[in-house]
Amino acid sequence: MRALSIEGLWEVTPQQHLDARGRFMEWYRFDRLAESVGHPLDLRQANLAVSSLGVVRGIHFADVPPGQAKFVTCPAGAVLDVIVDMREGSPTFGRWEAVRLDGDTRKAVYISEGLGHGYCALTESATVAYLCSAVYAPERERAVHPMDPDLDIDWPALGEPLLSERDAGAPTLKQLGQEGLLPDYDVCRRFTASLDAKAVKGAPA
Repeated sequence: MRALSIEGLWEVTPQQHLDARGRFMEWYRFDRLAESVGHPLDLRQANLAVSSLGVVRGIHFADVPPGQAKFVTCPAGAVLDVIVDMREGSPTFGRWEAVRLDGDTRKAVYISEGLGHGYCALTESATVAYLCSAVYAPERERAVHPMDPDLDIDWPALGEPLLSERDAGAPTLKQLGQEGLLPDYDVCRRFTASLDAKAVKGAPA
């Protein structure tokens, strides 16, 4: 696991074992994740999405607490996975990072609570699987427009992106801030610290 420049974001590269039969790997290990993050992922929901070339999903995030941490991988095809720091007060607020996830490297990303997540399909068909720390709760779910000029995300040039109605009508980061709907950096850090403390005591995180 490699920490990226945004606090709470890690890139995960599995060790793949290849032979004449194919390949084998551990694509998720709760103990290895906990060693880096400070607490295990409290798995509550697993999602699978299949997207066609040029589809953009996101940028999505959830109110903190409890937020929704995610462990994301792409077992088939390829996507450009984009993570945005939505936490007001963060030293990297509004910054984004991108990681290519695909069926060859089998990389994954771990995304902490308070960070926004989205991706663009780079192949004719791309399958994304993600493990989540909280179940889907519409009343706590938020979205920011993926083409927000202030974010200036460098999406691949694949023609007109295909967005859901929700994402196409999503507000900008600035609008969300004006409405008081962005996560607070200090609140997010205190929430993460509480999970770390539970893990140290041996209680479920």
